[in-house]
Amino acid sequence: MSKQILAPMPGKVIDILVKAGEEVLEYQEVLILEAMKMENAIPSPESGKVKEIKVKKDDTVSAQQVLMVLE
Repeated sequence: MSKQILAPMPGKVIDILVKAGEEVLEYQEVLILEAMKMENAIPSPESGKVKEIKVKKDDTVSAQQVLMVLE
């Protein structure tokens, strides 16, 4: 079953810290999102393997947009 990582707020993707196929741990930082001139580390909600990354560096995202999919 897949699990999505969603943007908690609108912002700009500053950095992606993982690659597709990589194993991540629960609460591991997977992406840096800049919002209101602050950098926010986005953690994985659970352990799993990164199935798909739906954004790229410098993308502007909206709140609740899917950033990554875990399997």
